Order: sequence, then C-alpha cells, then structure tokens
Amino acid sequence: MLRTYTGSCHCGAIRFEADLDISTGTGKCNCTICTKMRLWSINALPDAFRLLAGEHDLTDYRGRGNSVAHHQFCKHCGVRAFEWIDMPNMSGSKYYNINVMCLDGVDIDELMLAPVTYYDGLNDSWDERPAETRHL
Repeated sequence: MLRTYTGSCHCGAIRFEADLDISTGTGKCNCTICTKMRLWSINALPDAFRLLAGEHDLTDYRGRGNSVAHHQFCKHCGVRAFEWIDMPNMSGSKYYNINVMCLDGVDIDELMLAPVTYYDGLNDSWDERPAETRHL
C-alpha cells in the first residue's frame, strides 16, 4: 500500500519524505560501496521524494566505476539515508534509492514480507542476480 514515509540520517540534520509501497519490494546490491555500507534500499521516482531539510549538510560521493550514482552522506553523522541515480542503470530515468533503515515507523513485518531483488552492480550486470547474496 502506498504510504508517505518520513526519514532521516542518524543525527536528524537530513530529513526527507517519500511516497513508497514497501510491499512492491526492496533491493540489495553487491557493488563495493553498497556491500561495505550494507545498503538495503527501496526505489522512488523524483516526484515521490522530497528533501525537507539538510541540503547543505549533504556530501555527494561518486564511487569508483559508477559515476552515475550520487551517494548522499550526512556531513555530521556519516549516514547515507538515500542516493540518487542521474543516468539509468535499470529504470530508464532518474530515481532515488532510499535506505529503508532510515525510514521512520517502518512496519518490520511488512518489510520482511516484501520481496528482495539482488543486483549485480559489482559486474555492472544490473538485471542479473549475483551468484552470492548471503552477505548482503
């Protein structure tokens, strides 16, 4: 069910809201940064995402080998609450990956029932499932 969620980084400097339907699924990627950060995300199109506070508190990091992903980190607490992709890897348009663990009031049971899609970002094969996913 589509619901408007609020979310934030750990210190609260970054605040956002997004219209999401968790039951449609979440994703995990095996690229080097997502693996190290253990990102568990849900996608949102630009019109479903609104940054409420902290624009000047964000640091934009572009990882090696994937210059289209803008990893947004809070300058104060270091949490990556979301990232945005400016060139399509999978969707054909800009989209946001929102860290589900940064959403306020997430129903853990709903989250656990939602399907998880695994992406092979490490090999730039976004439509393929990685051979190993246990660590994600």
